[in-house]
Amino acid sequence: MRIPDPAGASVLGLPLWLVVAAGAVALFGAFQVYYWVGRRLGDALYRSRAGQRIGPERIARVEGLVGRWGALAVYGCFWVPGLRHTLPWVAGALRVDYRWYLVASALGCLTWVPVAAFGLYSLLWGWLSLAARSPALAAAVVAVIAAGIVAYVVRRRRSGKAPAAY
Repeated sequence: MRIPDPAGASVLGLPLWLVVAAGAVALFGAFQVYYWVGRRLGDALYRSRAGQRIGPERIARVEGLVGRWGALAVYGCFWVPGLRHTLPWVAGALRVDYRWYLVASALGCLTWVPVAAFGLYSLLWGWLSLAARSPALAAAVVAVIAAGIVAYVVRRRRSGKAPAAY
């Protein structure tokens, strides 16, 4: 199996770079909406259904991050699953300076989206290349990863710690 040239890669007929750019713009727009909804709702955000699901202790941890690191926490949240879509609401509710929030969220989108997209693309093509050469080995890789995830979840549940969903 020949692995395609990354510059010629496409998704649904569109060049991969265009899909990644559109994803970055969409995520940037979502981050702005999150901020302004959080700013508008303020404390009511904590009493909302989403706030109740997240839980007051997790929101307090996110508040601590935002209070300590400010806009730098907004940039850092891109790299932490779960925090990525929680912290912007809290940043709005805490009224983080929007100018710094805007810069941090733009930098986060410009750096995280390409790394995530091309990383996932590389993993997918690497696995497909392996599957073309050895379907059994590719299935074994999936089984080992699935077993690792199951073991992690079981261990977390037995220890009484909930998964960190922030």
